[in-house]
Amino acid sequence: MIDPLSEVIALLRPRTVFTKGISGAGRWAVRYSDFGQPSFCTVIEGRCRLAVDGQESVTLETGDFVLLPATPGFTMSGFEPATARFIDPKLTPAPTDEVRHGTPEGPADVRLLGGYFVFDSPDADLLGPLLPPMVHMRGAERLATLVRFLGEEADAQRPGRDLVVSRLLELLLVEALRAAQGEDAPPGLLRGLGEARVAPAIRRMHEDPARPWTVADLARESALSRSTFFDRFTRVVGVPPMEYLLTWRMALAKDLLRSKVALAQVAEQVGYGSASTFSTAFSKHVGQPPGRYARAAAA
Repeated sequence: MIDPLSEVIALLRPRTVFTKGISGAGRWAVRYSDFGQPSFCTVIEGRCRLAVDGQESVTLETGDFVLLPATPGFTMSGFEPATARFIDPKLTPAPTDEVRHGTPEGPADVRLLGGYFVFDSPDADLLGPLLPPMVHMRGAERLATLVRFLGEEADAQRPGRDLVVSRLLELLLVEALRAAQGEDAPPGLLRGLGEARVAPAIRRMHEDPARPWTVADLARESALSRSTFFDRFTRVVGVPPMEYLLTWRMALAKDLLRSKVALAQVAEQVGYGSASTFSTAFSKHVGQPPGRYARAAAA
């Protein structure tokens, strides 16, 4: 059976990880500007506050894990009032040692292991909205272990490092995101996969993207009436079913074009009857013809 979440993560191609130790003591607060790339952290010991733009402030405790797929601005602090020190992660050099906030000496009130990575795919902006803006899990021992493995592998520079890091990142993402499924998840792919009457339609679209799907066809896959399915899919996933299908088809098409697959073959694999029909749809959605896109990707 096709697993849509695994397909999306594989298409995003996570790579190149950077990890660092972070600690804080006394009065401290740091304000990070919008970064845009995925970031994560696990709390090794202690507690601190985290306020991510657009999300409710949370208290992080020992064993917690946080994933920000697109890392907006956020503030991290201790529990004593303090003026936040501004940090621009795009301009600040990557530290080589543990980052200490607040009182420089003595025991830390909180210790974290955090880091970031990049998606080696231009479809990150296309597929990113399908993922939740923030994943926060308590007692995430498996994820904490993966973060430690990532840090060790990223620092070791052993043969095969890049392959191991990319696979560990994929595992980290799958483990974190599948735990975020359910009714409490924000609209998006994860909530859709956790909805019993919507998930079958999503799986069928991923299983056979070339099929000329209609809303009525997908409603039958979910055993719902057309209108009920349309309303539920749109509410749960955040976009109408045909828009989701188009987004997925175009992401697949871009991946195939980057792999130098012939235009006619790409059109067939993503559900278009001719190369010209596909070219028109691709140009409208992506902003440039598929041939130009393929040449730019090759360059």
